[in-house]
Amino acid sequence: MDYREAYEKEHKKTARLAERVAVLEARSRDLEESLDRIRNNPLWKVTAPARRGAHFAARQARRLKNCGSLKGVAAKLRYKKREKQVMAGYGTLSFPDEERRRKERETRFPREVKFSILVPLYNTPENFLREMIECVLAQTYENWELCLADGSDGEHDYVGRTAREYAGRDERGRIVYRKLPRNEGISGNTNQCLQLATGEYIGLFDHDDILHPSTLYEYAKVINEQGADYIYCDETTFRSGDINRMLTMHFKPDYAVDNLRANNYICHFSVFHRDLLEGTELFRPQFDGSQDHDMILRLTDKAQKVVHVPKLLYYWRSHPGSTASGIGAKPYAVEAARGAVADHLRRHGFEDCQITSTRAFETIFKISYPIQGEPKISIIIPSRDHAGDLRRCIGSILEKSTYDNYEILVVENGSTLPETRDCYRELESAGKVRVLTWQGREFNYSAINNFGVGESTGEYVLLLNNDTQVITPNWLEEMLMYAQRPDVGAVGAKLYYGDKTIQHAGVVLGLGAHRTAGHCHYRMPVQNLGYMGRLCYAQNMSAVTGACLMVKRSLYDLAGGLDEGFAVSLNDVDFCLKLRQLGYLNVWTPFAELYHYESVSRGADDAGEKAERYNREAEAFRKKWREVLEKGDPYYNPNFSLDRSDFSLKMVL
Repeated sequence: MDYREAYEKEHKKTARLAERVAVLEARSRDLEESLDRIRNNPLWKVTAPARRGAHFAARQARRLKNCGSLKGVAAKLRYKKREKQVMAGYGTLSFPDEERRRKERETRFPREVKFSILVPLYNTPENFLREMIECVLAQTYENWELCLADGSDGEHDYVGRTAREYAGRDERGRIVYRKLPRNEGISGNTNQCLQLATGEYIGLFDHDDILHPSTLYEYAKVINEQGADYIYCDETTFRSGDINRMLTMHFKPDYAVDNLRANNYICHFSVFHRDLLEGTELFRPQFDGSQDHDMILRLTDKAQKVVHVPKLLYYWRSHPGSTASGIGAKPYAVEAARGAVADHLRRHGFEDCQITSTRAFETIFKISYPIQGEPKISIIIPSRDHAGDLRRCIGSILEKSTYDNYEILVVENGSTLPETRDCYRELESAGKVRVLTWQGREFNYSAINNFGVGESTGEYVLLLNNDTQVITPNWLEEMLMYAQRPDVGAVGAKLYYGDKTIQHAGVVLGLGAHRTAGHCHYRMPVQNLGYMGRLCYAQNMSAVTGACLMVKRSLYDLAGGLDEGFAVSLNDVDFCLKLRQLGYLNVWTPFAELYHYESVSRGADDAGEKAERYNREAEAFRKKWREVLEKGDPYYNPNFSLDRSDFSLKMVL
C-alpha cells in the first residue's frame, strides 16, 4: 500500500468516526428533548418525592454492598456530608477577589512565556462557547492567545459569528479563529488549532469547560520557579449552569507513570512546552476518544520536568454527551485508551502486555507484564513461636502458589515453646523450607531480615510476616512482574484483616498522629473501589509494608538492607525511601492479595514500653527524613487530610 492509499484509508476512517460522533450527538439531543418533555409533565412533578425516596433506598443498597455493613454505610454517609461541606467551601473560595486579581496581573516573571490555548470547536452551544471564551479573557496572566478551529456544520453558523465577535473585541488580537472546510473530529480539529499557535507553551482546552482565572498565572509561576515543561492541575466536574454545583473534585497525585498507564488521571488541564512535540504529532486520529491519554503518555515521556499544581483550576462541565457525564457517551474511548497504553508500553520495550479493564471502570486498566525467565525468589519469614500462624502462612504458600521457583527461609529468633521446634522439623521435611537461627538477644526485625537475606540464594527477595495467608494463587507472579522492571524498587501487595477490611493498600508519608507514615484506605471493606478507583489498579507509592515486600536482591544490598536502628517500626518505610532516593519507583499492586493478621506475633505498639519505643523510632524517622516529610508525599494530594486514611479532604476554613 503506497502513501496515498494509506492516507485515503485513514481519511475515510476519520470521516466515518466523525459521522458516528455526529449521529450520537444528534441522538443525545433528541433524548434530552424527550427528557425535557417528561420533566415538564405534571404527573412527573407530582411523583418526585416518591422517586427521590426510591433512589435513596437504591443508593443505600449499593452502599451496603460496597461498604460491607450498616456501620460502613453510616461511615460513608458521614463522609459524604463532610465532603459536601468541604465542596461548598471550595465553591465560595474558588475565584479570587479583585485585590488578588490585581496582584496577579501586576506580577512580572523573569520569563513572560506565551501560552497558546487550543480549543477545537464543533457545534458548540452558544452559552458554553461564550463562557469558555470569557474565562480565558478573565485570566490574570495576560500573555496568551486563544486558537479556535471550527468544524461546525452550517446549522451552527452562530459558532463562527460568536468567535469572530470576541476576536474583534479583543484589542490585543489574542483570539485567532479559523473556519475549517470540514469537521475533522477532535484530533484533526485540535491539530488545526496547533497550526494557528505561536506560543512557547501549548494548552489543551475543551470547548464547553471553564478555567479558573488564576490558571495561567499558576502555570507561569511553576515554569519560572521549577522549569516545568509539562504541567497539569486538579479539576472538578460541575453541573452545567452553576459552576459551584461541583459533582466530583479530583485531587491528583504528582506525576506517577504506573498510575498514568493504568488510568488517565492527569486529564485536564495539560500545558506543555511546544518543543516536546518535535518529531511527533499532537493528537493521532487512530486514538480518537482517548487522544488525550495517548498524547499525555507520549509527551510526559519526553518531558524533563512534569509539575502538578495541586489546586482546583479546571472546571469540567457535565452535560448530556460530555465525557464528564460518563464513558457510556463515547464507548469507542475504551478501545482507544487500551491501544494508547499498549503503544506506550511498546515504546518502553514491553511487548505482549495484557491490558484489561478493571471493576472500577472500563478505562481503568490492569496491566500484566510478561515474566522474564523463571528467577528464584527467596521468601524470608521471621518466626518466634506462634507455630499455628507459621503453618497457616507456609501452608498457603505451598498449596496456592502457581509460581514454583522459590525457597522459604524461616528465621527463628527466640522461640521457647517445644511445639515450635516440632513445627520447624515438620516444615523442613516437606522441602522448600529452611530454618535459620538468628542469635541476637533483643528483637530487631531489621537485623533478623538482613540475616535471612544474607543466607538466601534467590535473585529476588520477598519479606513476609508469619501472620499472613496467601489468597491470590498467582501472587508471586503479580509482584515479580513489577520487581523485574529496571525502574522499580520495592513492590507491595494488598493485605486484608480476617474480616476482609483493608490493612494495607500502600503507605502515605506524614499520615497519622505521629506524622511519620500510615496505611491509606485503612479498614475499608474489600469491595470498596477506593478514591477515584485507586484500590483497583497498580500504582506508585512512596512506600509499601514490609509485611509482604518484594525487591531484587541486588537492590536490597545496594540500599543497605533494613536500617537496624529501626528495630521494630518504620524500617520498611525507611527502606522504601532509600530506594526512592536511589531513583527507583515503589509499586503497590491490588492483584496480589493476602490476609494479614497484624501484630499477632509481637502485639500492638500503642501502650507501655512498646509505645515509648515507637515514639523513639518515630522521632528518629522524622529527623532522618525531615526534608522529605516537609515536601509531602508526592502520591498523596496536599488537599487531603493527614488525620484520616480515607482520602478525606481538609476542611476549608
